[in-house]
Amino acid sequence: MIDGRTELYGIMGNPVAHSLSPAMHNAAFAAMGLNKVYVPFPVTDVATAVAGFRALGVRGVSVTIPHKQTVMPHLDAIDPVAERIGAVNTLVIREGKISGYNTDWLGANLALATELALADRTVLVLGAGGSARAIGFGLIEAGARVILASRTPASGQALAAALGCPWYPLAEAGGLVADVLVNATSVGMGAQRDATPMAAETLGRFSVVMDIVYAPRETRLLREAAVAGCRTVDGLAMLLYQGVAQSELWTGMAPPVELMRAQLLAGLGEK
Repeated sequence: MIDGRTELYGIMGNPVAHSLSPAMHNAAFAAMGLNKVYVPFPVTDVATAVAGFRALGVRGVSVTIPHKQTVMPHLDAIDPVAERIGAVNTLVIREGKISGYNTDWLGANLALATELALADRTVLVLGAGGSARAIGFGLIEAGARVILASRTPASGQALAAALGCPWYPLAEAGGLVADVLVNATSVGMGAQRDATPMAAETLGRFSVVMDIVYAPRETRLLREAAVAGCRTVDGLAMLLYQGVAQSELWTGMAPPVELMRAQLLAGLGEK
């Protein structure tokens, strides 16, 4: 029950009403017996929102599109990995001080780790946006070798330079060899639901294929990868594990992972 001692958490973004995070985190808080509640914060003015979090005693916030970079100048401290990534997705607020972290890379690493050890593996990452950036830095943190391929040369080459890895045009990705393929683009969702970033006949060379798209949960890329004999990791796994890492930062406790997974599945209309 919400009372005078309930601690407030939430997610800031624009739009944010569609987020599956409130159901996931509220179920975890309840299962752990914690007097906490997690709500969506639709935010357009980042500076005012952060000041409001301080003033109202909000204890933690997830940060989503389009605020993962613009929130950074308003924080008191930033985790070194998040600093290198150049984006935060988690705020921890203690005694009015706000610290920023990035758990997106942890989510991707933990999701992939369910299928293979990342150290000394070669991973081909498709895309050069914020997700590709977080995933790329996380893979390097885990000891993997990264190859980057993207559609736009300018952003792709800039990210490759930051990661210290080779870059190739997306059109050439089908000829590259790696242990793992990660789709960090939006191909496969929304209007591109029936599209795939890689031709089916090129997928057999990868041991594991991961798609960060989680709606639909099984994208065309993952369906064709499974047919090619690859082990597959869907985008829901990354969403789950980045949320698990957030919960641990906020509570210092290990959250109920399977319950959180069930809440995400329910939010997607699955069991």
